[in-house]
Order: sequence, then structure tokens, then C-alpha cells
Amino acid sequence: MKVLPWMYNHKIIEEISPEMRYDGKESFDAWQKRAKVKLGELLGMKNIKKTDDTHFTIEYVKDAEDYTEYRFTLESEVGYVFPSVMRVPKGIEGKMPVMICLQGHSTGMHISLGKPIFPNDTATISGGDRDFVVRGVKEGFVSVAVEQRNFGECGGNAENGKPMCHVSSMSAIINGRTTIGERVHDVSCVIDALIDNFDFIDADNINLMGNSGGGTATYYAACLEERIKLAMPSCAVCTYKHSIAAMEHCVCNFIPNIANYFDMGDLAGMIAPRRLVVVNGKCDPIFPDEGVRESYEIIKRMYEAAGVPDRCALVTGEEGHRFYADAAWPVAKELMSK
Repeated sequence: MKVLPWMYNHKIIEEISPEMRYDGKESFDAWQKRAKVKLGELLGMKNIKKTDDTHFTIEYVKDAEDYTEYRFTLESEVGYVFPSVMRVPKGIEGKMPVMICLQGHSTGMHISLGKPIFPNDTATISGGDRDFVVRGVKEGFVSVAVEQRNFGECGGNAENGKPMCHVSSMSAIINGRTTIGERVHDVSCVIDALIDNFDFIDADNINLMGNSGGGTATYYAACLEERIKLAMPSCAVCTYKHSIAAMEHCVCNFIPNIANYFDMGDLAGMIAPRRLVVVNGKCDPIFPDEGVRESYEIIKRMYEAAGVPDRCALVTGEEGHRFYADAAWPVAKELMSK
């Protein structure tokens, strides 16, 4: 059989032993510090700079029966402004825990809010527990939908809402950046804004979740942003050889040269000892269960090396590429108690 270029490159990835996989020859803390520096380099974080003034602006405040809704914008880089919508549960006193919610490749953050706008939005929401903010409020969390780069209001096609990642992601690579790095940066800026502008936010209980592309951003953000106490990525954590390198994925998923240093399971060592709930679907065609389980075995080893083997969990749903709220939320809340 003729070997095509993609087959050849996939074979290379299958045979790679990541250079920075933790081998126990140094302290875990020392490895973790080196790993975070390397991941930051791979994501191009040094080329993504925060502004001195984020021009944080509350656009509206609305009351609903069970929550108060705020829509705000902020400038995370000079000239780049994006919106978020926060819902604050009523009837809770004192500092409140936060769940930041990242939608995947969809028509926008309104999916997380359970508010259909475009054709097929209703099916997207109801068919996969993707209304993260709605459930987060029910669970007693201040819940924040963030519009990610290239999605919805931040680069989606105005006619159909579909994400437009290709040109932006390729331009980022030319500039020594990555789209994942940009999304990680924006999450950190949202955390800054929440802590600086709302006195009811519990700065010691900020959590992050997302599905698919939102799960990917969740996972990488948790690696570098230590204020995230629990990360719950869904349908995103899988070996590169089983998923990202094995089939067509949006270009925003790719990080140049990362496979030579880490596989996805290795990255969890940068999250430990903070909490991690990996969610997947048994029949997910683009993040196959086999690759998820192989990654999770590495994740467990990383958490054992960190001395906290009980702070990670794998939740597997019976269907495909979607979130599984009823299965995942109880596990997340149990880990938060540890």
C-alpha cells in the first residue's frame, strides 16, 4: 500500500516517546515548573500580552426568577474586546463559587446559556447537556459563559453562526502564537475581571468546564492558570495519535511540536494537585474511548506522583460527542470537597 504523507506523520507520532514525560528522576515540583515553562513556549504565551487597562464594561444587568444576569466586555489584548455573560444565583449569601463555561465549536456562547438563536441550536443544546450555565446556576455556582475566539460574536459567520477558525489560527501560528494560547489568555483575563469587579466572587473557588473545543481550552487553561481549582474538560482529552493526529480536526486544536514533549495525559501533571474531571463519550468518533482511557492511565500516574491520587476522575457517558451533566456534576462536587 502506498504510504501517504498523513500516514507517515501519524506513524511518527505513534512512535514518539515524549521528551518531557515525568520519569521520577527529579522531584515532581521541579518537573512541573519545567513543564509549565515549556508548555507556555509551545502555546506562544510570550507573544500574547495583557493590556494595562482592560476597559471592563458592564453592558446590562437583568433580573430573572432564579438569578441575576450580567453581560460584560473586556479587552484582553490591545484592540481585542470580547463579551461574557454571568448568571448569579439568587438566595445565596457571602462569597460564591464560580464555574466558567466554554462552549465548543458551535454558534456561540448563547449555547451555554440555553438560548437558541440559529437553526439547529435547540437540538445542539438539548441533545448534549450543553447549556452549561443553566446547570451551573442550579448547582449553586456563579456561572459565566465566555465567547471564545473565532466563535459566535468573536469571529463566527454572521449568517449561520458557524465558527471561523482557519485564517485566525494560521495567522496566529505565523505570529508565533496559537489559538489555544489565545483562549487560555482570555480565560485568565476573565478570572481577573471577576475577582476585581464583583465582591461576591470566591477567588479561592474558581472552576472551569467545557465540551469539545471548549474542553480543549479548559484543559490547557488549567495547566497554566493556577487559580482554577477544578477543571472539567469534556470530549477533548485523548492521545494525539488516536484523535488530533488521526483524523480531520479544526486547525485551532493544533500546537506545533507539542507531541515531541508531551502527550495529552502528561499535561495533567501541570494541573495536579488541583482537581480534574475528564468526561468522555463511549461512542465519541473524534475523541475515541480507547485513546481517552490510555490518556487517563497517564493522568492517574501524574496524580499519584503529585501525592493526590483521589483528586482526578474519569466520567464516561454511554453516547457520543456531548456532555453528560447528570453523571459529571456529582463527581465534580465530590472532588471539590476533597
